[in-house]
Amino acid sequence: MSARRVLVLASASEIRSRVLGNAGLAFEVDPAGIDESGIKMEHRTTAASAAGVAKALAEAKALAVSRRRPEAWVVGADQILTFQGTFFDKPRSMAEAVSRLRRFRGRSHDLVSAVCVAFEGRSQWLYSEAAVLHVRDFSDAFLDSYIAAAGESILASVGAYRLEGLGAQLFSGIDGDYFTVMGLPLLPLLGFLRDVGAVAA
Repeated sequence: MSARRVLVLASASEIRSRVLGNAGLAFEVDPAGIDESGIKMEHRTTAASAAGVAKALAEAKALAVSRRRPEAWVVGADQILTFQGTFFDKPRSMAEAVSRLRRFRGRSHDLVSAVCVAFEGRSQWLYSEAAVLHVRDFSDAFLDSYIAAAGESILASVGAYRLEGLGAQLFSGIDGDYFTVMGLPLLPLLGFLRDVGAVAA
C-alpha cells in the first residue's frame, strides 16, 4: 500500500473495525481520543439536529487523527440515538441499560450514523444516514433472559443491543440500512474511497 493509500480508522470501535475488515479493507486503527461530551454539549445548546451532532463528532475524530497522520485517508464515524426528542449516550450501567430497553419496548427510535473522511488535515467528505428501529413488545421474561445472555457487552452500544447478535430478537422491523445501524454507512463510504483511489476500484 502506497503512502497516499494508507487507510486509518479513527475509532476504537470493535464493530466498525469488523465492518471494514469484513469488507476486505486493509486499515490501521488510531483512536482520536477527542472530548466527545464537549462537542455534544456545544451542539445540543444550539438545538442542532441528531445528524448535525453525529457529523460534528465524526468530523472531529477524522480531523484529529488526520492532523497527525496527514499522509493517510482517515475515517471518523459516530452515531446518535434519538427517542421521543431526547439524545441518548451509551448506558453507564446494566441498570440503566435495562431501564432504557423498557422505555424502548413497543416503540420506535432513530439511529443516525455519520462518517467523515479527512486527508492532509482537511475534511474531504461528510455523510450521514438514518435508520428507524421498531422495538417489539417483548415480555419481562424475555428481557431478563436477554440481559443475562448478552451481559455487559451491551454497554458498548448506545441502544443497549447488538443487532448482529441476540439483540436482533428485540425488534419487529427496521427501516433503513443495516450498516447504518452498525454505526458506519459502509456502501457510501466505499464509493467515496474508490472515487479518490484510497481503495481499489
